[in-house]
Amino acid sequence: MRTRDNEKLASASESLRNLEFHPLTSDRWPDLERLFGEHGACGGCWCMWWKLRRAEFAEQTGQKNKRMLKSIVDSGEVPGLLAYADGNPVGWCSVAPREAYSVLERSPTLKRVDDRPVWSAVCFFVAKPFRGRGLMASLLHAAVKYAKEHGATIVEGYPIESKGARMSGSEGFTGVLSTFKKAGFVEVLRRSRGRPIMRYFV
Repeated sequence: MRTRDNEKLASASESLRNLEFHPLTSDRWPDLERLFGEHGACGGCWCMWWKLRRAEFAEQTGQKNKRMLKSIVDSGEVPGLLAYADGNPVGWCSVAPREAYSVLERSPTLKRVDDRPVWSAVCFFVAKPFRGRGLMASLLHAAVKYAKEHGATIVEGYPIESKGARMSGSEGFTGVLSTFKKAGFVEVLRRSRGRPIMRYFV
């Protein structure tokens, strides 16, 4: 069993040398379905956590969230980027103008720092064999590049500070502080001990 696990990790590492990143458009929707699987990434979220009021999110977890995200994609709006390794979808980053995430606007902890226009990278999902291999960092770099290409001058993130502890499950879905720092983000404000607001100035 351990040999098989090692082989999977070696294969994942090799694949990460050939990454591609593409905006999620209607023609790539089946790839997102494949990546998120039957659980919709985590507990049926379908990356709608930042877009809906909490009561609304809880009410439509699962297929309703999926249909809502699909309608966003079908409208022509791009809600984020897919990462591909050897042609297979292996990672996801939700990145868009901050206004796309209504929860940020209502959050006491993550409310606006100032009135400057920003893009926000709010959510990451990585396929299991690729976790802990640096794919989140690659997704973050791709998100910054994509935002810049679409006129962004500031990209924000809201990672958690792990204090070196190993995280489990979806705990780090907003990203981790160390990854953002390595990518060139700087902390601009912290209203909560473990949740800084980070910015990358393009």
